[in-house]
Formats: sequence, structure tokens, C-alpha cells
Amino acid sequence: MNAKPAPTDIDIHELIAGRWSPRAYSTEPVGRAQLHQVFEAARWAPSSSNQQPWRLIAFDRQRDEAAFQRAFDTLMPGNQKWNGNVPVLVCVTAATLTAKGEPNRTAAYDTGAAAMALVLQAHALGLAAHQMGGFDRDAFRQAFSIPEDVQIIAMVAIGHHGDASQLDEALQEREAAPRVRKALGETVYEGAWSRAFE
Repeated sequence: MNAKPAPTDIDIHELIAGRWSPRAYSTEPVGRAQLHQVFEAARWAPSSSNQQPWRLIAFDRQRDEAAFQRAFDTLMPGNQKWNGNVPVLVCVTAATLTAKGEPNRTAAYDTGAAAMALVLQAHALGLAAHQMGGFDRDAFRQAFSIPEDVQIIAMVAIGHHGDASQLDEALQEREAAPRVRKALGETVYEGAWSRAFE
């Protein structure tokens, strides 16, 4: 299953509606040119005062199996189960201090924008990208000597779509389940807190 468009209430751009988080990956490597494209998309994300706080750490199984395995080992068991074929993992981190050494209050916001640009570009290239919060950040920090002033935010699996029938039964059900979101009025307010946007 390569396509799973969102059942939006109102038409939105097909790139955004089509982006989803698959768990079925093939073992086919991701080409370096494609990786350069997804990282270039992240590079041009907006950022407050052009601080560009995101720091993305790529782990390409084909180029450095040992480093990839160390990153993979920090994933929670449930995520390890479906990441067995994934060729590339990317850890999304944010430098939390400005160039002046002051707290960057928009670091996580800007880094999220860069991550979204990355996954949209991956989708535009026909790749699968799945963002994960389920990994051991402390273990990752220790394994890769991440400085304390860097926030470790997420891990992203990137690869080619695989055969969902190869997943276990529970994951197959999740892969086939309808995409759902809260109603717009539950997450967008207008004029006051909890006053639903209409």
C-alpha cells in the first residue's frame, strides 16, 4: 500500500493530503541524490531570525551499518519490529541556544518545520517517511555524544514502500486502518481559548 490519502473535509494540496506514516518498507537502499533532496528541503524551512536550529543526523544502513545499528538499538521494541527493513534513520535534534548563548524559544518549532519539509519532500519523491517519538533519547545521547544543549526530538524512518502483508497481523491492521483526525474546531480556536473556529 503506497497511497493512503487523508479523507479531508475540505480539499487541500495532494502532497499534504497524501503524506502518511507507513510501517511497511522494502530493503531497497535510498539513493544519495534522494537523501540530498530531502535534506535540502529541510535546509530551506523557515526559522525565527534565521537561526536554523535543526541538526539532523542521518544513519544510512548501506554506508555505515554499525552507526545505523546503534541508532536502531535506541528505538522502542514496538518500533524496532517494523523498522527491520528500513534503510535510513534520521534523528531530528534542535540546538536550544542562539549564537549568543541565549535560549532559543522557537528552536523546537523551527525544527518541526524542517522535519515537515523533509517528510513532504520524501513523499514527493515517492519515498516512505515515518516520524517516531518512541525511542530512548538518553541512550541515543550517550551513544552519539550529543551535547546537553541539544534537544533530541524525533527519529524518522526513510525508505521505499514495502509489502504490508509481510508485517505481523496487528501492524497490518494499523497499516490498513482509516486515517483520522480531530475535528477542526477542536484544534483551531478563533478569538478566544476554546472558541471553535467555524
